[in-house]
Amino acid sequence: MNPVAAALERIRLKLNPSGARLVAVSKYQTDERVMMAYEAGQRIFAENRVQELLAKKKRFPVDIDWHFIGHLQSNKVRALLPAVGLIHSVDSAALLDHIHRESLRIGTQTRILLQVHIAQEEHKFGLKPSEVLPLLGRCAEGEFQGVRVGGLMGMTSLCDDLGQIDEEFRSLSELFSQARNQFEQKLPEFSEISMGMSGDYLLALRHGSTLVRMGSALFDADN
Repeated sequence: MNPVAAALERIRLKLNPSGARLVAVSKYQTDERVMMAYEAGQRIFAENRVQELLAKKKRFPVDIDWHFIGHLQSNKVRALLPAVGLIHSVDSAALLDHIHRESLRIGTQTRILLQVHIAQEEHKFGLKPSEVLPLLGRCAEGEFQGVRVGGLMGMTSLCDDLGQIDEEFRSLSELFSQARNQFEQKLPEFSEISMGMSGDYLLALRHGSTLVRMGSALFDADN
């Protein structure tokens, strides 16, 4: 078994009880290592740069579900939409509206998650928690027909304080539950909470993560 496949098997054993799915973060990885994961059955891969996602999509099998997890500039939306299965990082109402309008222009609906700012670092992107429910209300009333809102995404503080990270996961989980309870009738696809990465995904699983974004734990396990 190749080292990436072995790491994937270990990760799956931890994810399976919760039903969460792995989003394999393939940025900076060689084609060989990405294919090791693919050949071991991984089908969801993610990039944080539009050009890299577009380039990889051309090189790899067509059944890969490509997700975008980075900060998305509005001038890159047109190129990205035809290639992406899910955008995790819709971090403003303006970006949501831009994706909606571009999706209508090309005759599609784009699956998205709203990114919420839950970290202590001010430089990280995301909607304020207080902005999320009003924006979802606009979505529920049909204002953004070009998008299908699948849930929320959050990135925790870059620190070693597991108590703080746990609290940030908890806050996102509580907001997600509140939003789902309020809008489940009008936003039936609102079911995903994308949180947790290689170093903290076990904490994220405790708070109901359905999508964990992992790169180093998968691809660098033998380094």
